[in-house]
Amino acid sequence: MEALKRVIGVVLILIAAIVAIHTVIEPLYHTSSDAQPYSSAWNWINWLSAISIILGLIFSYIRMSRAGENASGPEFIAANTLFYGFLFTAILFFWNWFGLHNTETFTAASADVRSLVWILFDALHPLLSGALGAHLLRSSASE
Repeated sequence: MEALKRVIGVVLILIAAIVAIHTVIEPLYHTSSDAQPYSSAWNWINWLSAISIILGLIFSYIRMSRAGENASGPEFIAANTLFYGFLFTAILFFWNWFGLHNTETFTAASADVRSLVWILFDALHPLLSGALGAHLLRSSASE
């Protein structure tokens, strides 16, 4: 199990780095237009984000359930923040991602709202994935 935790930790950190770096550098190489507001790299990065969200939900739930009510204050807060943060980003991500694939019939939000949701997700998700990945690496090394 410790080797799996290390691998998952590295995967989460790598995906966090990919999302964060691409979010920052995309304006340097991609010229947005109405037809293509985002670069095509997001087609691949979104799949990586979906994988990291699923892994994040699983491993942050395990951490939260192990912490329980008997955990120290900081551990309880960290475990709950990670789990509920991953839930929040999962809702934002999947709502926006599924909406991208159904733009003709799902018009509840404008393109500006969708862009804002992506910005929020792209800023928050690397922090959560990186923090959980670092925790998994630390906890597997200490056990």
